[in-house]
Amino acid sequence: MAVLDTFSLAGRTALVTGASRGIGRGLAQALGEAGAQVALTATTLEAAQAAADELRALGLAAHGYELDVTDREQVDDVVAQVGREGGGVDVLVNNAGISIGGAALEIEDDVWHRTLATNLDGVWYCSRAVARQMVTDGRGGAIVNVGSMSAQIVNRPRWQPAYLASKAAVHQLTKGLAAEWAPHGIRVNAIAPGYILTEASPVDQPEYYDDCVAPAAMKRWGTPAELGPVVVMLASEASSFMTGAVVTVDGGYTLF
Repeated sequence: MAVLDTFSLAGRTALVTGASRGIGRGLAQALGEAGAQVALTATTLEAAQAAADELRALGLAAHGYELDVTDREQVDDVVAQVGREGGGVDVLVNNAGISIGGAALEIEDDVWHRTLATNLDGVWYCSRAVARQMVTDGRGGAIVNVGSMSAQIVNRPRWQPAYLASKAAVHQLTKGLAAEWAPHGIRVNAIAPGYILTEASPVDQPEYYDDCVAPAAMKRWGTPAELGPVVVMLASEASSFMTGAVVTVDGGYTLF
């Protein structure tokens, strides 16, 4: 197989959580451009379908689904539905996440619980539901988790203790599932983005520059489009001998 052909996702179905905007929307488009039929989820059906409509307008195969990743029963139902309609889930991208700022001595317990429920429990529920399908079908597949460089560093300029803990856990869960599911032909990897400009992360604003942009070796923020090719690699045969890896994409922020 020619090297560029190993990146193709033609004939595969990819499920991307939290895909209506920001990083998830960018990753869904990249997977679609690589040839996958993409199932996009969001917490409202309207948002998921609107994002899917945008991809279809680009000539890509996409469908939207309502999904709260903290609801295990709903996760199981949506994964089963996507599997039936797409011939089985070949690729799962666990992107859904939240980040709520606040000092540890000031935030309510609800912030901690909601953050862990979305960022960690959601990865757990979705990964198990998809892996069960992959094992039953005997087809294997690829799971890509969206972690963060925040698993290694302390976010600035605001305190986010729950977010930091959740992303560190995602990285370690990635490794544990990779080891356990490798015999089933399921590869589990993660990306660790740095500061990425999205609707929810306005790192282009002056108050963010000194803490979020200047310390990076490349002296700039990243974009969702720059994460897409990395996720396509991890989802495709281009990374056939990779599992349990956490690929840092942060413009060199964590070099110092």
